[in-house]
Amino acid sequence: MTGTAGAVMAEVPGSVLLAGFGATNRAVARALLSRGHTVTAFDDGPGAAATGGAEALDLELQIAPDPRRLDRLVSAADAMIPTPGMPEHHRALELARARGVPTASEFDLARAWDSRPVAAVTGTSGKTTVTEMAVAALRCSGVSAAAAGNNDLPLVAAIEADDVEVFVVEASSFRLAHSLCFEPLAACWLNFAPDHLDIHRDLDSYEAAKARLWRSLPPEATAIANRLDPIVMAHLPGGGATWTFAHEGEADWRCHAGVLAGPLGPVVGVGELRRTMPHDIANALAAAATASAVGATVEGLGQALRSFEPGAHRVQMVASIGGVDFYNDSKATTPHATVAALRGFESAVLIAGGRNKGLDLGELLDAVDRVSCVVALGEAAEEVAAVFAADRPVLLAADMGEAVELAASAAGPGAAVLLSPACASFDLYSSYKARGDDFARLVRDLAAKSRCEAVPS
Repeated sequence: MTGTAGAVMAEVPGSVLLAGFGATNRAVARALLSRGHTVTAFDDGPGAAATGGAEALDLELQIAPDPRRLDRLVSAADAMIPTPGMPEHHRALELARARGVPTASEFDLARAWDSRPVAAVTGTSGKTTVTEMAVAALRCSGVSAAAAGNNDLPLVAAIEADDVEVFVVEASSFRLAHSLCFEPLAACWLNFAPDHLDIHRDLDSYEAAKARLWRSLPPEATAIANRLDPIVMAHLPGGGATWTFAHEGEADWRCHAGVLAGPLGPVVGVGELRRTMPHDIANALAAAATASAVGATVEGLGQALRSFEPGAHRVQMVASIGGVDFYNDSKATTPHATVAALRGFESAVLIAGGRNKGLDLGELLDAVDRVSCVVALGEAAEEVAAVFAADRPVLLAADMGEAVELAASAAGPGAAVLLSPACASFDLYSSYKARGDDFARLVRDLAAKSRCEAVPS
């Protein structure tokens, strides 16, 4: 096993160091131990799940090892697997490079242990939705499929299921950055915009990690690219099969005359989709292309896309109060994702802010024409306010409760209130899900209060 381009982990090394012991590396530990490998692990700040997981596996977890101990751990390993999201400047990664210890990802282990087809989806935004759509399309086509990777099911755990024919992998930059030889049969890159600059050294490093999706494609693979994204297109492989998709204009998978179609023919009418915002159409086309490349039929694609409901916290309608619609888009943790959501509205009161991941929030002005007023909250509230101050009214909120109240007051009948933070949630919440749930609860409470006040006493 080496770290050079095109390297293959033909055999998993005997001794593996797990750098960090989050959910993915706990699954990796179980998989390695069950196959007779020696596992050591450390974590700089383990929570109860990490310490409990180590105890259940009878594994000694090194907690925040000092520099000398960390050097010994790295030097003694045949390979190291960083936890997804470990900062690229972490001392363990620097030591691994200095000591010649290769780093790998769970994708490499899964490939060494399992030969079933894999489709992969990466991108700054939309990965989860497209992955779930592709799985649905395969299942509607009679193909047993499962989603894995950057979700609740790491790929090394997913391969334990014997009845799955195709795995659709949500491939984050965190995993791709350390993958030695990831060989999906369908590899879809949705889009690229600045993100995770708190993890990657810089934007070039983040881009390089994403581009590794196409680095080791087998000859029979299909690379799938967003034709409207110049950075994605710049990395499209010159050889092998390629497909492009675009929600407007010409592409292999496109929307023409109100119909989504591809090389296999028409798939579904736009009006048959549950949601038809521009990014919804782009996601549907990307999913159709990805699923088709690994066995989905036109009939299966149509059935899946007609019935597909996007997951929670993705421009999710919560309630309508006095003619104002409230939407939860808490999963939008980058300006790119927020701009995509805003482009689905004519006008919206935007609730934004949280913990900035080192990104340029000025990109939010790309959709300023869709914003009537801004409510800013969280650690980045002042940054958000500074972005919009010259163009739109800005209100500062101390917490989500006040943000909902201010947004409701600022929105007139027929308007929309959109929680689309463009920032991470970790200043006030444990996750984007917790943030979205709190927003939805507060909106429902406001709706109940409004109904009570509308009833004469």
